[in-house]
Amino acid sequence: AEPLTDVSLERLLASARDSRFNSRQAPLKRTPLHDFHVAQGGKMVEFAGWSMPVQYKDSHISSHLHTRHQCSAFDVSHMLQTKVYGKDRVKFIESLIVGDIAELKDNQGTLSLFTNAKGGIMDDLIVTKTDQGYLYVVSNAGCADKDSAHMKAKLQEFKVAGHDVDLEYLEESLIALQGPSMAGVLQEGVSDDLNKLTFMSSVLTPVFGIRGCRVTRCGYTGEDGVEISVPPGSVIALMERLLACSQVKLAGLGARDSLRLEAGLCLYGNDIDETTTPVEASLVWTIGKRRRQARDFPGADIIIPQIKAKTQRKRVGLISTGPPIRQHTPILSLDGRIIGEVTSGCPSPCLKQNVAMGYVETSFSKLGTHIQVEVRKKFVPAVISKMPFVPTNYYTGY
Repeated sequence: AEPLTDVSLERLLASARDSRFNSRQAPLKRTPLHDFHVAQGGKMVEFAGWSMPVQYKDSHISSHLHTRHQCSAFDVSHMLQTKVYGKDRVKFIESLIVGDIAELKDNQGTLSLFTNAKGGIMDDLIVTKTDQGYLYVVSNAGCADKDSAHMKAKLQEFKVAGHDVDLEYLEESLIALQGPSMAGVLQEGVSDDLNKLTFMSSVLTPVFGIRGCRVTRCGYTGEDGVEISVPPGSVIALMERLLACSQVKLAGLGARDSLRLEAGLCLYGNDIDETTTPVEASLVWTIGKRRRQARDFPGADIIIPQIKAKTQRKRVGLISTGPPIRQHTPILSLDGRIIGEVTSGCPSPCLKQNVAMGYVETSFSKLGTHIQVEVRKKFVPAVISKMPFVPTNYYTGY
């Protein structure tokens, strides 16, 4: 559930070509793999205050397709990892998000949303209910300061009320290993049977002899994959061990963005933000049934009525041919009236068509509706399309 914040692929690539990171700018944070990326030919760019690889020696398209056909390793150590302790930990996290964490089985996780009092989405995150006496939370790098401040403020409120809850922000690194070859590669390094580790489940286990790792079967590509939380002093050794497998290659932010877009996954800051509600964003499924009935999450009085009544706009998928559709591209009806705007878009390496998502007036949101997009002052035909654009391959069991 990681998310590039407010950055289009073109801007990432332009940043890679532009070395104007001068002394007047705040120094960029570096993951423990920074020098490793540089040594491997990574093109480093500024992202959410971090120096991160946008791509390596292979082209962006090659990395994208390699992930779909074999397996890629991504450094996502810039993401915020948090543990929530205490007997009131579930009550605490549920006071901030829309998900039903109480109903999760041990070591099961779910995608959820931080919402504000107005029903807007503050961030998306993954919450795992571990059997170790804590919740494991992963949220976006671009929202790390906002998320941590938000959780700390609620923590203080809970403590004053006499509740038992505490937070720990982790220094662990995080590697995403994504693609159909993942299980074959990783099984050699873990004693647990990966056939029993289904999508959105998690386990503490040594990985290739490295202790203190948490492996969660999830990712941001639409492929079968895991995210491995690993002690920072061991992350280079783990990455080198993974890359020793011929199926595994490094991939950067560029491939990550086009992969998630083909999979129909939202990018915080582009496709969802504090001005969009879960209903407008077509993310109603993240709201637990019990939570809907209790109306006890932030913004519930705005969000719940929207579920029954249609919102004025809705997030949809678009497909077109011709020039690429990019963020902020106007969406128009066939008679030329502006009905919405693209929030993310790119040429799909798998489909050889342009894919995009954006918001349109709800009356135009039906699948198969023909619309237009304005690209370089020309009107280009497009059609409202089902997401994901490329079928997902999450592992749900035998």
